[in-house]
Amino acid sequence: MFLAEEAAKAVDKFDPFDIMMLLFTVVILIGWIRLAMARPKKNIFALGFTTVALGLFLFADYIMIFKVWLGE
Repeated sequence: MFLAEEAAKAVDKFDPFDIMMLLFTVVILIGWIRLAMARPKKNIFALGFTTVALGLFLFADYIMIFKVWLGE
């Protein structure tokens, strides 16, 4: 009974939106790399905005994975 109860708690921690958060982070990372690799002229505003968005999403992913999924 105890193991079944622990398994049920583990399932409650996972939300399908978590996968979307990870996918959005990957898409933002790809966009940041493309902006940083632009050769003729870099769009500094877009690069800064993407850096802030990437930092925010990486922080949210860190909280989601280490504090919610792996935390108690």
